[in-house]
Amino acid sequence: MERIAIGMSGGVDSSVAAAILKEQGYDVVGITMRLWDGEDVPEKDAKAVAGKLGIEHHFVDMRDEFSKIVVDYFTAEYLKGRTPNPCIVCNKYLKFDAMFKAAEELGCTKLATGHYAKVEFDEKRKRYILSCADSKKDQTYALYLLSQEQLSRTVMPLGEFASKEEVRGKARELGFEIADKADSMEICFIPDKDYVSFIKKRTNACMPSGDFVDTDGNVLGKHQGIINYTIGQRKGLGIAFGKPMFVTKIDAEKNQVVLGVSGEEFSQKLVCRDLNFISIEAPKQPFYAEAKIRYSAPKAMAKITPIGEEMLVEFEKPQRAVTPGQAVVFYEPDSNIVMGGGTIDRQEGK
Repeated sequence: MERIAIGMSGGVDSSVAAAILKEQGYDVVGITMRLWDGEDVPEKDAKAVAGKLGIEHHFVDMRDEFSKIVVDYFTAEYLKGRTPNPCIVCNKYLKFDAMFKAAEELGCTKLATGHYAKVEFDEKRKRYILSCADSKKDQTYALYLLSQEQLSRTVMPLGEFASKEEVRGKARELGFEIADKADSMEICFIPDKDYVSFIKKRTNACMPSGDFVDTDGNVLGKHQGIINYTIGQRKGLGIAFGKPMFVTKIDAEKNQVVLGVSGEEFSQKLVCRDLNFISIEAPKQPFYAEAKIRYSAPKAMAKITPIGEEMLVEFEKPQRAVTPGQAVVFYEPDSNIVMGGGTIDRQEGK
């Protein structure tokens, strides 16, 4: 019987995934990562589910790693005027790396998670492929940094589920008390969602006010520190302009927040870096793909051109709020297969 570890967060998805693995005949071992202080409720829920399933369960303390790898990255990016995605970094370096090492120490050969995604080996390509069911819960966007080696040891039992409600139904059938538990928040280590206060408290960095400027460089007023703003923002600017104004760029070096009128928050080109490819080798020639510039964004057709260690992404139609620090993920056209992706470095053509 193959021994497999499952990352258990105490939520519905990972709990149902653990149950499915047991039904499939695996020797299942639950692992709950302790990432930050104040996780008592999720930890209790995970332990309770493991007990109900009759599977082995372990806690692994990763607070130091999480602090250095994820939280420090998050705060540093905001201080540079960028908007990071900590979940992507956590997946790459903790959930599918550090947690797998913990799983190996427990005698497990593979690691499973409750992500809405599928991992399959494609005989024709001789590569592991990451895709998803036709689902609103598709989570492949946050997994594009995974390597072939990581994918080779990964199992994702929820890949065939089309909706969260279907998974909740399975949880009810299993008698899980957490069947109707709310989804976890986007930034797990900032429970009150006040990331500005969190960054100020953690870094003690000086965050001076500076100029709001228009796209021609004309001063429009004073902002309250660049970490208070993100690309595409319209509300909460603190100044009435008499017409809708949108954040189009954040310049940390000049301590400026650039504002544009309606329509100027759209961009047709971006440059990305820190690239990773899954379904193909890193391309040397231009190619076409459907691309997403954030988790909730729809896919949009684009031409991608390699430029040294970066790639230029040119969309057929302008995209709203192209945000440095976020990921752009490429999908094979008319497919849910992830080609790869990178970190958005900058907008082009402005």
